[in-house]
Amino acid sequence: QVQLVESGGGLVQCGGSLRLSCAASGTIYSNYVLAWLRQAPGKEREFVASVSWRNNKKTYAESVKGRFVISRDAAENTVALQMNALKPEDTAVYYCAVDVRPDSSPMAISAYDVWGQGTQVTVSS
Repeated sequence: QVQLVESGGGLVQCGGSLRLSCAASGTIYSNYVLAWLRQAPGKEREFVASVSWRNNKKTYAESVKGRFVISRDAAENTVALQMNALKPEDTAVYYCAVDVRPDSSPMAISAYDVWGQGTQVTVSS
């Protein structure tokens, strides 16, 4: 069973940057997809970005394209999310998650089987 632990959240000013990291314990098989998702206060959880462990294919939500970059380190079993040009609307709890049987769009929240505990990101205006 994979376990995920996020780190790197915090408070940042509008326009600033933060880097989130997700450490995965257990075996990450080549067919897995790892992703970052977020949930803002009073809103539903939403997809942010994903990366395929096999071929490093990346998918982004429209709202973060050009500002966020997801990356994986297969040797270290980590996934990072570099967030640049942050906006107040990026304020949310950010979760790392893994899809162990990817057979649908990586943007579907329901695709993810294992979740981390989340890390808070707050962007001040």
